[in-house]
Parts: sequence; C-alpha cells; structure tokens
Amino acid sequence: MSDTHPPTPVCTPSGRRRPQGCGPHPDDAGQATAEYALVLLGAAAVALLLIGWATTTDQISRLFDFVIDQVIGRSG
Repeated sequence: MSDTHPPTPVCTPSGRRRPQGCGPHPDDAGQATAEYALVLLGAAAVALLLIGWATTTDQISRLFDFVIDQVIGRSG
C-alpha cells in the first residue's frame, strides 16, 4: 500500500517539518504590523522635529514668500 500524500516540505533551518508547508511561521503573524507601527512612529518623530524647527525659525514664511513671488513673477 503506497502513500498517496506528497511529502511535507522541509522549510525551517532546523529541518523540522511543518504541516502548513512553507508559508509564514505562525509566530510571525504580527511581525508586519509591528514593523508598520515602528515606521509610523519614526515618521511621527521626524514630523515633530520638523514642526519644532519650523516654529522656531522664519524659514517656512521665507519659503512661502519665495514661492508666491515666483508664481506672481511668472504669471505677470
């Protein structure tokens, strides 16, 4: 009597067989969510630093004035 099921692939470095095949490991289910959360925290930190810098200097108003002057100069 022969076995009709294909052998389960070996997908782990230790050689353990997983019945699910080579898909993601069950322990890694929240890994992507945690990575996205860390990226968002990093982006929020950069945004806060940028806002802090912008409120203590006049660079934003100078940039805005420059852009407006360029638009008016090109349109007139």
